[in-house]
Amino acid sequence: DLRSEMKCALIGEKLGHSYSKLIHEAFGLYSYELVSLPRDRVGEFMENGDFDAFNVTIPYKRTVMPYCSYISPEAQKIGSVNTVIRTQDGLHGFNTDYFGFKSMAARAGIDFAGKKVVILGSGGTSLTAKAVAADCGADRITVVSRSGEYNYENLEKLCDCEVLINTTPVGMYPNNGCSAVKLDSFPRCEAVLDVIYNPLRTELIMQALERGISCSGGLYMLVAQAAQSAKYFCSAEIGEKEIERVFRSLALDVQNIVLVGMPGCGKTTVAAALERLTGRKSVDTDSLVEEAAGMSVPDIFSEYGEAHFRELEAQAIRGIAKEKGLIIATGGGAVLNPENVRALKGNGRIYYLKRALELLSLDGRPLSKSREALERMFVTRDPIYSNCADAEILNNSSPESAARRIADDMAASDI
Repeated sequence: DLRSEMKCALIGEKLGHSYSKLIHEAFGLYSYELVSLPRDRVGEFMENGDFDAFNVTIPYKRTVMPYCSYISPEAQKIGSVNTVIRTQDGLHGFNTDYFGFKSMAARAGIDFAGKKVVILGSGGTSLTAKAVAADCGADRITVVSRSGEYNYENLEKLCDCEVLINTTPVGMYPNNGCSAVKLDSFPRCEAVLDVIYNPLRTELIMQALERGISCSGGLYMLVAQAAQSAKYFCSAEIGEKEIERVFRSLALDVQNIVLVGMPGCGKTTVAAALERLTGRKSVDTDSLVEEAAGMSVPDIFSEYGEAHFRELEAQAIRGIAKEKGLIIATGGGAVLNPENVRALKGNGRIYYLKRALELLSLDGRPLSKSREALERMFVTRDPIYSNCADAEILNNSSPESAARRIADDMAASDI
């Protein structure tokens, strides 16, 4: 099979956290490598012929264009190339981001026809989003940049925005939790698209979800554009069903499983059972706090008080929530802080682990030293756990059965 002998790659400046190798190799058609290049080596790469075909990402989507003997009409119109193949006639450049972005919007049920569209950012992906919105009949398209006519200081001029698109890197790993704008600036906004795919849900997407606004992060776009690239690489026809399969598989792999619930409900034990069942690594936020502080949680409470512990806990959660594919067991009070919940939801699905009060352990619990204290705590916390959780799991029998129910729910969940 000639396809399996093809050497394909992604070139860009910083690729340490790219999912492209996972996606392309999931198609099973060719080998695929990540090639990080400084700007002064792009020309050498383009001319040396080591790879049969390759994708191009930030910041080289325009840099590669002068090296191409042919550029597709779509790529010419957009002004950037993200897919290159070597032919006997030289390098041929294409743009598959157009297909990826349009596919992402369609999957989210977002229609541009007759809408007032605002695009944050003016780089290569902004040009792609603008082309798709225009071709799909947008009424007005406005690009916001730091120094343009429309910028982040005069957003009030765009308060009638109906579809908001982020093409900036603001909010991308490792700077999770940031957003270029607040949706409060756009009271008529009914749809949000963010091309960032790590984290799965950026701060901007979180704002949209909280308002019940149609939205999508960028992972589906990444998979769809990769499928279109495969068409150019080796004439492979990868349909919606296969794109959805690879997207779901990757999204589930990178999404964290987050366990919340009352002190003593078995979060750490169930996390260990999940680790055995799934092969994922489990992490306990209380253990992270103890490691950072050099003392036990009860000793932190005794010596420095609860406020200091909560500060350490928030720091630990902000750090670990950015990672992917983990099982995260939280302390009983972790989700009392809404910012902890936001951080955990960015890359995670939250499970409220429920256990009968009479079965809860009191050992080593600084805030639940008696059954009466535990019952008072439950009355306060139960609605908080329920409100932040994506699903509730009973843990009244074995940790293995609770772990199995969580794994089954993850596999069936919406992404």
